[in-house]
Amino acid sequence: MSFAIAPELVEPVVRGLVSGIDVGDGPTDEQLAVLAAVVGPVWGRGDIDLRAVGGLGPDELAAAVTDPVARRRFYEVLVTLEMCRHPLDDAQVTRVEQYAAALGLTPRELQIFRDLVDVGAKRAAADFSRFFDDMIVGRSEPRYRDQRIQAETPEPEIVQALEAFSDLPDGSVGRAFLDFYERNNLDMPGLLPSTVNHLYVAHDFIHVISGIEPTGPGEIALGGFQMAMDDNPVNTFAFLAPIIVHETGISGVDAIVVSDGTLARPGAIDLLGESFARGSSTTGDFSFIDHFAIADKPLEQVREQYGVRPPVTSLEGWHHW
Repeated sequence: MSFAIAPELVEPVVRGLVSGIDVGDGPTDEQLAVLAAVVGPVWGRGDIDLRAVGGLGPDELAAAVTDPVARRRFYEVLVTLEMCRHPLDDAQVTRVEQYAAALGLTPRELQIFRDLVDVGAKRAAADFSRFFDDMIVGRSEPRYRDQRIQAETPEPEIVQALEAFSDLPDGSVGRAFLDFYERNNLDMPGLLPSTVNHLYVAHDFIHVISGIEPTGPGEIALGGFQMAMDDNPVNTFAFLAPIIVHETGISGVDAIVVSDGTLARPGAIDLLGESFARGSSTTGDFSFIDHFAIADKPLEQVREQYGVRPPVTSLEGWHHW
């Protein structure tokens, strides 16, 4: 499922998004740049002048856009833009809540940002942690979803299963997975105790197949790529989580270093826009497949099977193709 929306809905959706970030002194440069990274590369309307297009309020947007898929994608982009406002303030959070109410949406992340503004980062981080924990199984590698999460002990059987990829041919998905860990100096899932070892296995196969490296901007871009393949609740959360960790900086995951304002780094928004477009152009979602079943296949063949096109953004260290 592409992240695209019907061509006739692009302009009203964009006008709603512009109005959705027009609070205080108006949209920030970062918010407009992120919006442009969706409007042009993904929705094919780079001709729209975001500063001159005019807005649509919540009720106007709800009347103009009745398609549930377009409404959902409007909201997902609006929340992304919300998190790109620094500092996040009550006016922005309230504006997003108004649009969600007009569209009949009550997503859990609304509470994260309301608590961040009203109560503080500690409460918002607790909200996010509960949300994340609820999504671990859905984002885990299929063969491990029914196994108990080992928060206190290593899982050597996972390490053994992954290290067996060393017997596979050069150029295979499995060998590329091992190369990914060696290249980025990462500990193999299962080597250390973690609640997310099962998730890491699936997540890092997505890194390998998409060719996106695990930098801060790369994690946000990978989430955008995954959501653009199919914006189901699990994939949408896969994008929300790195935005919270690397853009808002309110909470971390496992041993991942928290950062903020990551999309303000040179080239990061271009990487995100391209990743949205590349994910949207795939012919299938490979997030939830049995990755061990394709480990012996040539990586090039798997990418072709799912329509994963090569990146064009020439940013050293952010892709490996």
